[in-house]
Amino acid sequence: MLSSLDLFHPLIKEWFQKKYTSPTDIQDKTWPEVANGSNVLVTAPTGSGKTLTAFMWAINCFTTGIYEPGKLAV
Repeated sequence: MLSSLDLFHPLIKEWFQKKYTSPTDIQDKTWPEVANGSNVLVTAPTGSGKTLTAFMWAINCFTTGIYEPGKLAV
């Protein structure tokens, strides 16, 4: 079974696993939706990983070239 972390560049995935071991529930639910291009509004308790969820996906997009600075996402 694929993990939501499999959506990330190997270096980002490796860093996350060393730092946190496994995603939180909200991260597991959000990353696949964002990867599919869905707009997502996430509400969850403080400390659930919401900010890291968004930050990691943004870093992944820059790392993999999914998003190029200066170009609008469609």
